[in-house]
Amino acid sequence: MNIFKRLFTIGKAESHSALDKLEDPIKMTEQGIRDLKSDLDKALHALAEIKALSIRARNDMQTYSNKAEDYEQKAMLLLQQAQKGEMDATEADRLATEALTKKEENQKSHAQSKADKEKFDGNIATMESNIKRLKSQISQYENELRTLKARVKVGTATKNINKQMAQIDGSSTISMLERMKEKVAQEEALAESYGEIANESRSVDEEIDKALEGAQQSKAKDELAALKKKMGLSGDDSTEAGK
Repeated sequence: MNIFKRLFTIGKAESHSALDKLEDPIKMTEQGIRDLKSDLDKALHALAEIKALSIRARNDMQTYSNKAEDYEQKAMLLLQQAQKGEMDATEADRLATEALTKKEENQKSHAQSKADKEKFDGNIATMESNIKRLKSQISQYENELRTLKARVKVGTATKNINKQMAQIDGSSTISMLERMKEKVAQEEALAESYGEIANESRSVDEEIDKALEGAQQSKAKDELAALKKKMGLSGDDSTEAGK
């Protein structure tokens, strides 16, 4: 019996809807395995009980066998006592007959216990075979379930990826990239423009400073000449002194 065949055969009419929700077959399979494990526990409990009955039947066989031998020994002792004159022969025969009757009863009980044990042993062999097969099935189904779960994960991941890929609009993506390129080009041009403006501003400042440099030097010379005149120094002497 294959649990997967049973599950999908029972729900064959709804197989398409079930396949759209793969978690349902997984849950159904998990429940099936739990049911099998419950059956296994019950079978093991029943096996233990039958083995206990077999053990008891074996013990009863030994007990009845011992009692049968004991009664036979007692009958022999009674006859021996009568033969020796230690006991009335008639009484000895009566008691020996009773002992042999008890022996026969125990022999019958022994035979019944033996038959019971053989029946129990047959049941045990059958149950052990069934339990072994059930354990093997549970192990097989658990392995198949692990494979099924892995396939579900891979299938779900692949479906999601394919779904995302199917939803991608190529034209809109290209349009978006073109707009980004245009924006970047505009930003680069604007940056270059600000750079040129900054350079132009620095050139004007340099021209102004250069034009004022000559005027400042002329003013300094005039101030130096005035100072020399105030000190009574001639321009030629200072020039010679400077030399």
